[in-house]
Amino acid sequence: MPGAGRAAGVRRLHPQPSEEPPAQEEDQDLLLAAAYVSDAQYNRNVPFETSPRAIRLYYFYNHWTMQVAIYFFICVDLSLALFEEPALFPLPFLLTLFDLIIYGSLEAVNIHSIRWSRALRPVFLINFPESRQIRRTFRSIRNTLPDILYVFLLFVFSVLIFSLMALKLFGDRGLQTVEGLPYFTNILDIAFELYVLVTTANSPDVMMPAYNFNWWYSLYFITYIIINTYIFMSVFLAVVYNNYRKHLKNEIRKLAYLKRHKMIEAFNILKVKVGTEFVVTEARWKQLARIVMPHISGPHLELLLRISDEGQKGHVDKMNFIRLADLLNIQVVTINIKRHPLEDWMPRVYQSSASLLVQRMVRHRIFVWVYDVIILINAIFIALDEKNPFISYAEWLFLSLYIIEILLKLYTYEPRAYFGRKQFWNWFDTLIIIAALVATVANTTIQSARKYNSQQILDIVLILRILRLLRIIVSIQRFRLIVTTLINIGPTILTFGGLVLVVYYVFAIIGMEAFHGKVQFFDPNFTTPNALVCGNPGLKDSAFARDRYCKNNFNDLASSFIVLMELTVVNQWHVLAGGFALVTHQAAKLYFIGFHVVVVILIVNIFIAFILEAFFVAYSLEKSEVETAIEKKIQELGVGIQEEEMQDGKLVDNMDAKDGGFSGDDGDNKRKALKGLYFRIASKKYRTVDALLQQMFESEIAPEDEGPSLDEILNFSAGDVYPKNPNFENSA
Repeated sequence: MPGAGRAAGVRRLHPQPSEEPPAQEEDQDLLLAAAYVSDAQYNRNVPFETSPRAIRLYYFYNHWTMQVAIYFFICVDLSLALFEEPALFPLPFLLTLFDLIIYGSLEAVNIHSIRWSRALRPVFLINFPESRQIRRTFRSIRNTLPDILYVFLLFVFSVLIFSLMALKLFGDRGLQTVEGLPYFTNILDIAFELYVLVTTANSPDVMMPAYNFNWWYSLYFITYIIINTYIFMSVFLAVVYNNYRKHLKNEIRKLAYLKRHKMIEAFNILKVKVGTEFVVTEARWKQLARIVMPHISGPHLELLLRISDEGQKGHVDKMNFIRLADLLNIQVVTINIKRHPLEDWMPRVYQSSASLLVQRMVRHRIFVWVYDVIILINAIFIALDEKNPFISYAEWLFLSLYIIEILLKLYTYEPRAYFGRKQFWNWFDTLIIIAALVATVANTTIQSARKYNSQQILDIVLILRILRLLRIIVSIQRFRLIVTTLINIGPTILTFGGLVLVVYYVFAIIGMEAFHGKVQFFDPNFTTPNALVCGNPGLKDSAFARDRYCKNNFNDLASSFIVLMELTVVNQWHVLAGGFALVTHQAAKLYFIGFHVVVVILIVNIFIAFILEAFFVAYSLEKSEVETAIEKKIQELGVGIQEEEMQDGKLVDNMDAKDGGFSGDDGDNKRKALKGLYFRIASKKYRTVDALLQQMFESEIAPEDEGPSLDEILNFSAGDVYPKNPNFENSA
């Protein structure tokens, strides 16, 4: 194929000649093939040499301990801002690692420099190979900028036009603001106030002087809000969303073809000729799978082999080999059916008619409904006065009912199944009830001692009581769907969290360099003139000082992050901007406008675009072709368990099952060979949006299509489509 070498998605860099015996060469080939498969599985595209030593180093680099170490040092690097001046925990500046020499030398000769290098520290986080999702988001922003720039320039032009109109309409009227300042007499102040009005943060305050003078002037502000707030902001969202979709398709296209390219390279390394076709032997396929996924159980591996070697010929052809990365990515849960311990210890009692009646009652839907009603009644009691003795006694009643519920469920369901790894809500219920019981007992004991009343323990008790209301989510189907959607978008929300962290960190460092020490916080009990103006006379009679915003400062990293969070919410952000402009220069407002443009207009709109895309994709796709093949094979082997069957509590996730192959021809023999093991596909709620989009694109690539060359893949543009995929184009 074009561009084929011995790297897939990567080029071979300076391969070293091998002088090892044939057996060792085979092992090296297996390690290299496994590296390609692993990269395809996790969508990695890191160039590496293919010499034996380089391959081993590459495995070491991808080991989880190395990832933890790298993240640790990145965190140390970013956390240096907590200890450097201005600092949350002041320490000597000599602890700075990266700009120590430059900054220290300048400080030694009394040259005080601005340490801009600190703002570049997040570059380490962005360039870290495992941060590819953050880099993709930055690329999306970069690719979106040219299109959004034209809209932004038109928006700025509109604001300036309205600013000139306001200057001519109100500048000579002699109007004043509430503070007694001239109203709309300076073109720059007008432009800033109108920009703030787009965010609605100063509405209707900015309009009131003109509106009080003549109600006709309200039409000016209404027209401005319609054009700039509703039309232009909607156009911003539309442009960002359209470009996000376009470049997301390009990224997914690259990932899909790079993955196929790597799998083909892995196949070419391990292939042998059988008859007229090239294949990978069963033994080599198993060795490869175990290297890529060392903890895979024997039955799970045997299941995947049965899917790859459909005819049980003892080898895997090219088309089925290419699916290996997808097979390993799909979570196949190995289940072991176990008996309840009480059934072994006292079978007569546990199987008695009274015991079976209790078990049927606990399993019945009405049992869940009864406790839903109890939770709702408990919610009403939580809202009532805690000091009422009746309410206090009722809390003990509710706690007793919840404990009885847990005991009944443990009696009915196998305990290891009830507290299985996937049983989040069971763990949540139990821990909340136990914690509430301990805290309530502790608080009651303290009160009965009449020495003191622990408000902290009482607060914990109240919070735990309220958290118990979250159990309603389990019972209501619509609530579960919302939680499922949140789980779906969770990984990408973390990606956006990393993106916001980078942007916040950069702006926080710049803010600390520009504004630290300009605003000081004093205890609310201080009534000195200096305390009333936040330690700066420039804030006298300002809205910043009147609203006691003194704690909103850039004197350390934590305070800076809080200010940036307040700016993201946009309410009263103009007061913050105006305050810091008063203590520095009016040009300081550009810092706050820049933050608003980058975070609120650009990043938040991209996040909204992702949420929309996640919703559309989640409802556009069901099972992938590979998932369908796995489920079909599971059912053929007679070892399938449906999702709803897991609700009976008798099944427990057991990934460390005994290695038992699939022997025998009929279902009974297969079940006996598995020794009680069954399989099911993990819930689709754990599939990410990126995986769903990639699955959609790959479903329309012909199995025999090896795709474009590596150079063509790496140089894809948003306008290139290989192949023409109508479903992918419409849905993605």
